[in-house]
Amino acid sequence: MMGFLIVDDHPLFGEALGNAIRISHPDARIFEAGSIRQALNILATERNIDLALLDLLLPDAVGFSGFLRLRDNHPKLPILIVSSVEDKQTVRQALALGAVGYLSKSTSVTELSDAIARILSGSVSAPKGFVPAGAREQNEAAILERIKKLTPQQVRVLHLIRNGLQNREIAAELKLAESTVKAHVTEILRKLGLFSRNKAIIEIGKIALPLQPPCQSATGERERPS
Repeated sequence: MMGFLIVDDHPLFGEALGNAIRISHPDARIFEAGSIRQALNILATERNIDLALLDLLLPDAVGFSGFLRLRDNHPKLPILIVSSVEDKQTVRQALALGAVGYLSKSTSVTELSDAIARILSGSVSAPKGFVPAGAREQNEAAILERIKKLTPQQVRVLHLIRNGLQNREIAAELKLAESTVKAHVTEILRKLGLFSRNKAIIEIGKIALPLQPPCQSATGERERPS
């Protein structure tokens, strides 16, 4: 059963977010907080939160201060920002800081549900029509340069993504938890400056990836080729 934390001080919108979550996850455990302090109190006792949905405008937060407090206290928690602030610079800054997505409060419940599903599968969600800085200039050399920032395990995951494997199949192939694979996919997309798994497959399919690092055994030693 998946867990979600909604951090918004407007009860009606919090209810709308809950409805969006329940479209695809009817049995979800949903927690609500009206401030960052309340959110941190919930996170201190509830360890199995899969996604936080955060408003930027809260009684105890200004700009990205609330996001940064959550991230600093719970660095592995995926945070989706859902805000009435829609300017492109704010969206770019949120994604650069590590948000797994940024959605407008004007987004419909169905679109919110679809975006949440994409994020949970490892994609990054952004407002319609949003173009990341430099996207039009993105080319093979730029992507290859970004690939250098990936860890060896992320390169392995990237190879399997290009081969069309889904998260559960990648988890089985690399003997990882599916949640770990989702985290790797999210970080890969962020580092490559891509905003969906399909976009990654298309862009990566155009280039020759670096050699796939050898897998590691359970003892942490690299497997030797037979």
